Amino acid sequence: MTGSALPRRGLVAAVGLTLALPAIRRPRAADSKTVRVGFQKGEPVLMMAKANRDIETRLAPRGMGVEWVEFQFGPPMLEAMRVGSIDIGAVGDTPPVFAQAAHGDLLYIAANRGAPQSILLPAGSRIETLADLRGKKLAFGRGSSAHNFVLMVLEKVGLRYDDIEPVYLAPADAGAAFERGAIDAWSIWEPYTSLFVNRPGVRTLTTNLQIGEQLGFVMGNGAFVRANPRQTAEVVEVLAATAEKARGHRQEVAAVLAAATGIQQEVWLRALAQHPFLVLPINSEMTRSQQKVADRFHALGLVPLDVKVADIVWRAGV
Repeated sequence: MTGSALPRRGLVAAVGLTLALPAIRRPRAADSKTVRVGFQKGEPVLMMAKANRDIETRLAPRGMGVEWVEFQFGPPMLEAMRVGSIDIGAVGDTPPVFAQAAHGDLLYIAANRGAPQSILLPAGSRIETLADLRGKKLAFGRGSSAHNFVLMVLEKVGLRYDDIEPVYLAPADAGAAFERGAIDAWSIWEPYTSLFVNRPGVRTLTTNLQIGEQLGFVMGNGAFVRANPRQTAEVVEVLAATAEKARGHRQEVAAVLAAATGIQQEVWLRALAQHPFLVLPINSEMTRSQQKVADRFHALGLVPLDVKVADIVWRAGV
């Protein structure tokens, strides 16, 4: 796969993140004996927990089972959580802001250091600097961490949001548009960067390692968390332990993700090289950082409400 284009019909299948938003099922009682965990095939900590049945093992003595529900990326996952169809899931920095603005009963229950994000340029692009993005078609998922990364890049170079032409596309659709030259640049996370960047002519314009750190979060449905605080805390503990173990076993993680997605293990090894593998309690510094994300979207009118992140940060045992 490295350095060669996939057949157009095979691109989406190989990326392995192509399931449409699962039918949003009817919410059930918050004190159910099943915790429904939303996951993305490209999210390594949740995928390792799933593969090793870490959450199942921890919750089984409490008589609680686990149901796994797949999503392509964060916004549809939190929409499902907002309407009570899943209980816990891991997303980037931006989906929680949109979910809170939509009056979702969601809680931040843990944080993680976000994985690298990049802006990719297709073969033949004449873009050389961040300022060259002016007037260009830049694709990303609306309300995703890639959306926030775009705003961070624009701030860095002094461009306004209306200086670019945003093209809102889910990752698989953006990848297809990128391949056929329908967009000028693509803001995206791993493993897409490692999947595409070795192809002839494809370049990385910048990453969030140059622009600024982004966090990710483990989110919980408010009704579920309040009804099951001990189980919620145990899930967070499990994910923290899974992340710590994964940090020292990247080859094993890459093998699990390759099997799940159809992306070659060597691509995943590149994608995971700079992944921090940390799940942490949310502290005041993280809350302030996330508030800046919310303020950024509100200032642009992309989020209509002046949301207060601290209002929905869960404290275990409080």
